[in-house]
Amino acid sequence: MNAMALARSIMGGTAEGHVVATQEALSFWGGVDPATGKVMDIHHPLHGECLTGAILMMPSSRGSCSGSGVLLDLALTGRAPTALLFCEAEDVLTLGALVAAEMFGRQLPVVRLRPDVFARLSQARSIRVEAAAIVADGESILLQPPATSELSLTIRDRSMLDGDEGVAVAQAMRILTAMAAQQGAGSFVDVTQGHIDGCIYASPANLTFAEKMADLGGRVRIPTTMNAISVDRANWRSQGVPESFGNPAARLADAYVRMGCRPTFTCSPYLLDSAPGPGEAVGWAESNAVIFANSVLGARTAKHPDFLDLCIALTGRAPLSGVYLDENRKATRILDIELPARPEDAFWPLIGYLAGKASPDRIPLLRGLAAGNPSRDDLKALCAAFGTTSAAPMLHIEGVTPEAAGALDPDADRLPITLADMAVGWRMLNEGPEAIQLVAIGSPHASLAECRALADAFSGRHRLPDVNVIVTAGRDVIAAAEADGTLTRLRGSGVQVLPDLCWCSISEPVFPPGTRAVMTNSGKYAHYGPGLSGRAVRFGSLADCVDAAVAGHLAVRLPSWLTQE
Repeated sequence: MNAMALARSIMGGTAEGHVVATQEALSFWGGVDPATGKVMDIHHPLHGECLTGAILMMPSSRGSCSGSGVLLDLALTGRAPTALLFCEAEDVLTLGALVAAEMFGRQLPVVRLRPDVFARLSQARSIRVEAAAIVADGESILLQPPATSELSLTIRDRSMLDGDEGVAVAQAMRILTAMAAQQGAGSFVDVTQGHIDGCIYASPANLTFAEKMADLGGRVRIPTTMNAISVDRANWRSQGVPESFGNPAARLADAYVRMGCRPTFTCSPYLLDSAPGPGEAVGWAESNAVIFANSVLGARTAKHPDFLDLCIALTGRAPLSGVYLDENRKATRILDIELPARPEDAFWPLIGYLAGKASPDRIPLLRGLAAGNPSRDDLKALCAAFGTTSAAPMLHIEGVTPEAAGALDPDADRLPITLADMAVGWRMLNEGPEAIQLVAIGSPHASLAECRALADAFSGRHRLPDVNVIVTAGRDVIAAAEADGTLTRLRGSGVQVLPDLCWCSISEPVFPPGTRAVMTNSGKYAHYGPGLSGRAVRFGSLADCVDAAVAGHLAVRLPSWLTQE
């Protein structure tokens, strides 16, 4: 935004409504109920607030790439906020508003305010967004028109934009060029592969978009994997999933397969043989996968919203902005972390969660963790939990991740994360009762090593009959676990292993309806689970999860590594 501009229109339109303001970013997926428009994230200050008809003000969004689908659904059903006012860069909800306007004729204004203006207007009772001004409590603020970007288009870009390669590709290029302009990109970059997050049935709008693009003849032009979907594609009927949900969820997956996507159905595409290498530009969605790809693999991808992921896959092009560029991969905050003497596996998702809260709007450098020798699965858990509380598309860990050396911006500030902070975070994620009826493993999808570790932890033990233990994993991992006997060992202990869906997309009756409290080793699911499932969720180590499954309960206490006992 121009340094002199107090307010900049990102998506045009007019709106009026009462103000709902927050200083904390919100993920619409897992945070806002598309059926009611109410905030369901129990950890957010706006929990219980209805956003329908409001002027929603928050610094930016955070969390899942699927927020764009939730916003589109709210717009199509008349439950959306009337306008979105941000003070930082924002892509996910902006893309949902863009698709609503571009493909469905539903205007939802998006405005970016200068921070001091944002702070002032957040105190207003109501706001009116006009074509050229924002009016609040008698004050009128000039609204600058949307930024224009002198995009350098190749001959092929222009050909796609002009419709020479079909209607779907032309539609995709129109959306891409609009997003490139609002991001300030000067050109596009070729990407080698895509990953689709929009195949999760987050709302009916996801199906509407996918089937429309498929019917227009859309077909991906780069190798493209698919995220976990919302049903076990082969078995949902026998599992008792109602037709009203199972059918559209399966149709959504089928639409993407029809467009040439590979039916991998995993939220951990970095576990596949096709995982990208250092410096490779890819077009991934799914927040945990994006953060892992950038941070651990050293690949390059923006945190692309749902719908934009397909546009990239149809064209093989992405806006050259954000962390595709060297200068935007620098850490602008140092987090000095107090490493416990004997941390266990639950330490890593807890640190990811707290690092995101401490760095909600910027890339951090985490110091003090190298001596803990995190495994790849530890980093997977850390990145996933970080993505629930931060909008940043990556992080660095000194002495661990490939770009950490030399990644620090000279003007970076500094914050500590102490054992006391960890204790507060642990209690925040453990507000449920001692009695447990369900153990949830695999958010993100479990790796083969995690499946083996779970089988080892259950060795000679068996879950109680009234405690369900469910692991979600990708098809490739399940096949490998079957080949080496791990799957037989898990089943022998009473563990159910499910393909295709994951904990962030599971629903009743696959999610056991009688459950009152859930135990998980996932920082990501500990955050999203209460809102998504309507149940209390407890968080702990893999050993804690097995103990809860065997005993049916787990004491609510700080772990010994955190109390330094």
